[in-house]
Amino acid sequence: MLRLILITMILISSLNVFAYANHDSAIEEWNPSSAGTLTTWTAPLCGKGKFVIQPFVFYNRTRGEFDSDGKYHRLAKGDRKDQYQEQLFMQYGITDRLEIDAQAVYQENYIQQAGVDTHKNGFGDSYLFLRYCALEEKGWLPHLTGLLQLRMPTGKYQHLDPDKLETDSMGNGSWDPGFGFNLTKKLKPFIFHADAVFSFPQKVMIDGVKTKYASYSNYDFGVEYFLPKGFNLMLESNGYLQGDIWQDGQRTASTAVNYLTISPGIGWSSDKMQLLLAYQRVVLGTNTDANDSIVLTGVYTF
Repeated sequence: MLRLILITMILISSLNVFAYANHDSAIEEWNPSSAGTLTTWTAPLCGKGKFVIQPFVFYNRTRGEFDSDGKYHRLAKGDRKDQYQEQLFMQYGITDRLEIDAQAVYQENYIQQAGVDTHKNGFGDSYLFLRYCALEEKGWLPHLTGLLQLRMPTGKYQHLDPDKLETDSMGNGSWDPGFGFNLTKKLKPFIFHADAVFSFPQKVMIDGVKTKYASYSNYDFGVEYFLPKGFNLMLESNGYLQGDIWQDGQRTASTAVNYLTISPGIGWSSDKMQLLLAYQRVVLGTNTDANDSIVLTGVYTF
């Protein structure tokens, strides 16, 4: 996937060389407002002294699951699994090239299974980010930003109630440092975004068992198409890869997790406010839920 991202960016850059040679300097100043993509990072930073808040509201409906062989199984008739999730993402510009970000999550989990109906709500794991702009877009060069992140175990992960059918599981318990990069390239009327982030969970004791989650990677690609009167269309793909879990020094076979999500959306923006409504669908994976999600997000800059 990383090779595909690099090839795509080379092609985009080559096209832009041609475009740059045939358009006037006004193209360089094209900088439309939008809420961006849902999961794919956008490389430009918020700017020195600016504080940006972006709430997300997710409704996730599980239609089935993908097993360890990647085979899809529909939920049994009468069963149901839903989640409402509220996220708050915040950015603050320390300088024009350096910003600090944070994200908090609150979720409400519902399960109806074999005649049992249960639910639980609480805070999930939280994140801190530090981003540095290494290269601003100029001519055929893309915008390039480096990323450091830390996932913090603020969600409940052990001493789960068996009667709650894991609806009280809100996190994985480990501290996960990571790093990555974000790319953005404008080619009017499109803006392309790509990222790759690599995370390294630390050992954690879960209900008396020494647990080590495998390292994992996120890779994302998104594109925005800008329309008149502040509207834009968005399409992105989001991938996740993680190996087997280790418990008390032994690898637990067939516990690797991976998935691919596809997300179309439509947005509207003004100078101060940007909105995006999108649909997400997990189209393939292993050891993961097959979810359909409706997502609403907005951005406001102070």
